[in-house]
Amino acid sequence: MRKCLGIFGGTFDPIHLGHLRLALELKQQFSLDEMHLLPCYLPPHRAAPGATANQRVAMLRLALQDCPQLQLDTRELQRDRPSYTVDTLTELRAQLGEQVSLSLCMGMDSFCTLDSWHEWSQLIRLAHIVVVERPGYELPVVGPVADLLRRHRAGADAIQAAAAGAVIIAAPRLLPISATEIRAQIKSGQSPQFLLPDAVLNYIHAQQLYCE
Repeated sequence: MRKCLGIFGGTFDPIHLGHLRLALELKQQFSLDEMHLLPCYLPPHRAAPGATANQRVAMLRLALQDCPQLQLDTRELQRDRPSYTVDTLTELRAQLGEQVSLSLCMGMDSFCTLDSWHEWSQLIRLAHIVVVERPGYELPVVGPVADLLRRHRAGADAIQAAAAGAVIIAAPRLLPISATEIRAQIKSGQSPQFLLPDAVLNYIHAQQLYCE
């Protein structure tokens, strides 16, 4: 039986229940042996996070302390440079070997702009790409990403059948929660309770994060 590992990246600024539930549902839907949450150091495609790398890791540790099915992977925070997914996948592939199935999980919004990523055409050689459907976004029908989809789209069984090379479309349950909304609520003096784990909210208050 081939070992199957998923990676779910993001700034996690802060980690919330939408992130956690989605990661867990993907792990269960595709029968993954492990699901790694990878906080990025400096996201190349968006503004710098409001919390430091150490603070985001601390929040992730608190969020995951009661969920052994999800693992924290801090490799991108140890590079001290922008977080390029191709570097992460190359490192994981060298570590895991050529037979382990590796699935890169991303939202459809990210997938639609995949051709703007650093060395994006190498990603499919290193891993499967699991694309999560999101309201308001549709799969591209023209352009290089659409060509990638036509060449590599497959069903969920591809994750077990091969180590890399397939694009799989997933439609798990999505909780309508955003980190942007949580930060805005905190800044305005409102409470985001029940949108993120209590331990994470207590940490945010103790560190006085997102107040300005």
